[in-house]
Amino acid sequence: MSDKSISNNQLALQKFKSDFWGVLSFWFVVVLSVISIFAYVIVPDKTQNANAGDLSLRSKAPGFTVTTLALPSEKPLEYNWQSWFVGRKDQPTVIPISNYYFTKDSIHYTSYSNHPLTAEKKALALTSFVDQKPNNIIKDNIDQKYFILGTDNQGRDFLSRLVIGSRVSLAIGFVAVTLSLIIGVSLGALAGYYGGKIDALIMWIVNMVWSIPTLLLVIAITLALGKGFWQVFIAVGLTMWVEVARVVRGQVISVKEQQYVTAARALGYNDLRIILRHVLPNCMAPVIVISAANFASAILVESGLSFLGLGAQVPVPSWGSMIKENYNYILLGKPYLAMIPGIAMFLLVMAFMLIGNTLRDALDVKK
Repeated sequence: MSDKSISNNQLALQKFKSDFWGVLSFWFVVVLSVISIFAYVIVPDKTQNANAGDLSLRSKAPGFTVTTLALPSEKPLEYNWQSWFVGRKDQPTVIPISNYYFTKDSIHYTSYSNHPLTAEKKALALTSFVDQKPNNIIKDNIDQKYFILGTDNQGRDFLSRLVIGSRVSLAIGFVAVTLSLIIGVSLGALAGYYGGKIDALIMWIVNMVWSIPTLLLVIAITLALGKGFWQVFIAVGLTMWVEVARVVRGQVISVKEQQYVTAARALGYNDLRIILRHVLPNCMAPVIVISAANFASAILVESGLSFLGLGAQVPVPSWGSMIKENYNYILLGKPYLAMIPGIAMFLLVMAFMLIGNTLRDALDVKK
């Protein structure tokens, strides 16, 4: 029986590898996950939530370049290994400038402005810098900042917020699917294995939750728990378990009549061991497929909530909130500000749907 199980797993893996779009989608998700984990190592804006911006740089086109001056800090900035994963709390004040020059004891600069006549001219004493030599100030404090995808309506680096926003979409998928699996598999296994009144009670709960529109239920749970990052994750996860429970129940009803389950009972194994070690492992193929679809659904639900203002709250970037912040620009000549996060969301959801379809075909023993 073990050899048969191994051969079935190998056959499913071979089927999966033979599907080009499934493999491509899998690696797309893997690469995006790695990028999101190490986002602050990659993105230009390394502040927490990529929230550093200047209103003078708002809504600049992709490829925009500006000179910046980092003002000297009153206290030394502390960076540690955690900043590479959660962003830097301490960040020097950086201002965009259009030009600068040095005199004997000062650096004179003109702040960047869309209207040169309104630009402010200021001076800063060289003694305020740690190293007062002009060449070293140019090296350490003056930089040329390049915005690959331009800036948003708050003057923040759009690429940085797009990459950081992928964390929310991937995290909502993992948390919501995990929560739905814990609840759905547990209730479905109990209903299918024991039947009778337990089955009737659990299926009544399932049908009741199933009858409520998903988005309305998520909104209700979100309002009850409050707005926030983790509240949305819990709300989405609590609405996605019903389909898992129904599928697991049906699979358990079929599997529990198999001879190896009867043999396990005859050997005196308790119900918990039979369910965990003999029943559920033979029911997980359709659950894996449903999980891939639920992952995509969770991303869309979270994006919808963020668009409505009920999802991740500012300044945390999410693709849904980025669309909300910039959808007016569709009519103002800069549609890419709303379209880019929309396309990113489309690609991620499509990848999970393709993975789900490939898994369905690979795990189908009849093919």
